[in-house]
Amino acid sequence: MEKTLEVKDLCKTYITNKRQNNVLKNISFTVEKGEMVAIMGPSGSGKSTLLYAVSGMDRPTSGEVLFGGRDIASMPEKELAGLRLNEMGFIFQQMYMLKNLSVLDNILLPAIHSKNNRLNRKEKVRTGQNLMRRLGIIDVADNDINEVSGGQLQRACICRSMINKPKMIFADEPTGALNRSSSEEVMEELAALNRDGTTIMLVTHDARVAAKCSRVLFIVDGNIKGEYHLDEYTQATQMRDRERSINNWLMEMGW
Repeated sequence: MEKTLEVKDLCKTYITNKRQNNVLKNISFTVEKGEMVAIMGPSGSGKSTLLYAVSGMDRPTSGEVLFGGRDIASMPEKELAGLRLNEMGFIFQQMYMLKNLSVLDNILLPAIHSKNNRLNRKEKVRTGQNLMRRLGIIDVADNDINEVSGGQLQRACICRSMINKPKMIFADEPTGALNRSSSEEVMEELAALNRDGTTIMLVTHDARVAAKCSRVLFIVDGNIKGEYHLDEYTQATQMRDRERSINNWLMEMGW
């Protein structure tokens, strides 16, 4: 299988009040093309720090992060910024959008700023509208961001993450600010993108979210303590068994 992401001996250390805090400790793993991987663990275990380090949003202290075979850990900042814009998509718990733009214009921002996206303005708009139509939010395209629900806004964030056709999406607690119904809708959309071939890595504390993934990495005190493999997610009728199996495994891991 083709590897989209390969992490080797990754370490992240912060110095606070002259004291060294080793947040990530010699972490190694790979993500294959088309996988959907969840990172789980207790609060303060290093989940988000790991996601930020392997996606180029933060620099590791040491180790290698190979994205498509290129070591982004040692990549110049300008080149890294271009890689994040053109080849990665990002979804966060807090739905960062510009208040002075419509929902559609927020979705289009990465495409407008991308030098690699060769489409003209009209084609970019059509691409954004098609993504919104696919995720069932085309009717709020011209709305201000304060005129839509949290679930609609998070689906708009998914559209924005997909606008430049990234090789991989990174999501940090993408359902953390949503109610259960909206969370389920958003995860179904991410699962559908994954079935279409998009590689996804997400941080979550929710077994219902992780149950849509094909693999779960469990991190404690900056170390990956174990990983759990699931069959391919295909239909909602499997969910109760999948959630139960993940929860049982997490209990075995001491969480």
